[in-house]
Amino acid sequence: MSPDTATLTRPHCLEGLDLLHASYRRQTFSRHSHDGYALGVIESGALAFRYLHRDHVACAGEVNLVVPGECHDGRSAGPDGWTYRMLYLSPELVRDAAGELELGLPDFRAGVLSDPGLADAIRAAHIRLSDPSVCVLEKESSLLLLLTRWIHAHAERGGKPGRKGPQRAAVRRAEEFLRAHAADAPRLDDVAKASGLSPYHLLRVFAETTGQTPHAFLTQLRVDMAKNLLATQLPLARIAAECGFADQSHLTRLFRRQCGVTPGHFRKIVQNTDPGNA
Repeated sequence: MSPDTATLTRPHCLEGLDLLHASYRRQTFSRHSHDGYALGVIESGALAFRYLHRDHVACAGEVNLVVPGECHDGRSAGPDGWTYRMLYLSPELVRDAAGELELGLPDFRAGVLSDPGLADAIRAAHIRLSDPSVCVLEKESSLLLLLTRWIHAHAERGGKPGRKGPQRAAVRRAEEFLRAHAADAPRLDDVAKASGLSPYHLLRVFAETTGQTPHAFLTQLRVDMAKNLLATQLPLARIAAECGFADQSHLTRLFRRQCGVTPGHFRKIVQNTDPGNA
């Protein structure tokens, strides 16, 4: 069985964009969400994931995507694993593209799209955006054309509805508490008190509202903290301690389960970004 390989690129000239090209056989992504959009194409094999309360399989030649804040996981749908190219896009990038079409922040209810033309466009744009020899103007143009094509063809009209009501407010208070204590060792009782709910009630409504448990949300917060610190020169063991992980191996294991690459690989990307050329 071939080993997992992954290359993450962050073009310096395009703020709010990360590019991942990976082949996975053993990789399993834990349930997590993104602050932005994820848009990709399966080049070979098949990816299985749970998203929006449904099980999905994205096969070779199909497009896979998730929207901000929606939990999902990921694993191989067969013995051969999968190879894909992913674009991780900030909401601002997508909002700007949607503005060209006179739309608000777009929502997408499908996790898999069977659109060969879009799949080819994603792959071609990914290759172009990853190439340091391609000029900034061409990269910017390629990205905008790709995003407007995707949004025009597949976005739901009317934008993404927000969650409302007392349960959402209670979950928001729990999230705020966890953000403030992410590097600590918060107890369930403390989180529940901050939310105004009983521990059992909190666990139920937190999962219903966010698609993940408070512990999974805490892990994601810690991984995000680690991403920021990986841009510094702090040793990995110190970063693990600063972010509330038990040790460096704990950080590495959970970081890879959420990001698909090791902290060391991610550090090389954020400290050696492609400057592009004008």
